[in-house]
Amino acid sequence: MSPFHLAFPTTDLPATRQFFTEVIGCEVGREADRWVDFNFQGHQISAHKVDVATVHQGCDVDGRRVPPFHFGLVLDRDQWQATRERLERANAEFLIEPTIRFKGKPGEQATMFVKEPGGNVLEFKSMRDPKLLFAAQ
Repeated sequence: MSPFHLAFPTTDLPATRQFFTEVIGCEVGREADRWVDFNFQGHQISAHKVDVATVHQGCDVDGRRVPPFHFGLVLDRDQWQATRERLERANAEFLIEPTIRFKGKPGEQATMFVKEPGGNVLEFKSMRDPKLLFAAQ
């Protein structure tokens, strides 16, 4: 699989840097005064300092308000649990608490949505069967 690159805005670059390094466990790549690159499990994500936060309106997914702009990782269950524990220890702001979606269906997954200090939303999920990541419900 080829790594992806995603750039995203943040209003608080130092806090976003700390969150991604100390809580999520990313290594820092290149950085400058107004941006920083992170190794997001082999993918390159770049936080760019902005002066005004972007507005994220939610859309309904399984009866919950999910911001339409979010990104994250699909982890194995042990990695997902370790990430959950790190986020809880850091008192991260969960938008959607750790939960199981699509119970008993092909796409059954553990998922959680968290907001990082710069205002962006990340989703971490773990598929019951990783081969069914793209399976229809």
